[in-house]
Amino acid sequence: MTETEITAILSQLKFDDQGLIPAIVQDAVTGRVLTLAYMNREAVRRSLTERQTWFWSRSRQKMWHKGETSGNTQEILRAESDCDGDALLVYVQKQGPACHTGNDSCFFNNLFGAEFQTDFGPPGEQRFLTTIERLVEVIKTRKAEMPEGSYTTYLFSKGLDKILKKIGEESAETIIAAKNQSKSELTLESADLLYHLLVLFVNQGLDVETVLAELEKRAQKRKTES
Repeated sequence: MTETEITAILSQLKFDDQGLIPAIVQDAVTGRVLTLAYMNREAVRRSLTERQTWFWSRSRQKMWHKGETSGNTQEILRAESDCDGDALLVYVQKQGPACHTGNDSCFFNNLFGAEFQTDFGPPGEQRFLTTIERLVEVIKTRKAEMPEGSYTTYLFSKGLDKILKKIGEESAETIIAAKNQSKSELTLESADLLYHLLVLFVNQGLDVETVLAELEKRAQKRKTES
């Protein structure tokens, strides 16, 4: 993005009396809101130029680059302003937790009881993402605690070669299920394959969000090419 383009964007934004504009940061893959922060003109400029999030800390009265010390940076994939130009929505691919507490999002304090808990968004998409997130958390817990009798513990104890061998076996069984034209077999074998892939991700320290973000990039690229 050129300096002329950035200057034009800044001229259209409405900063408050303190020279700030609120920025809602959202995970580009899951759609989850990660944080609400503030940017001054220079933070907006640097965010657009570097394609990583920069904010203004109201408590410290200074600019800060997200992930500068933690390594939990946020790559900007898209940014929008609202109809009045006084708020920003920033879509990011995050590296690690978004919150300084170690939580995935800064919004984790449920104000309602568990009976009000529900999933939002398109049912199929949200159910898939929620299931994947829960499964990854279970796998991470197994890796941290290594409980006896757990199959996941067994995989981690045997190491990378065993995990890769299982992925090879499940891939072959998925192919056979597809060739057999059996949806029930394909469902079961695909679930096994996906599970072992997630075990591999956790073993290698790869966030599933990073893989999903790569798919999102490819989807966006296909849209621009069509």
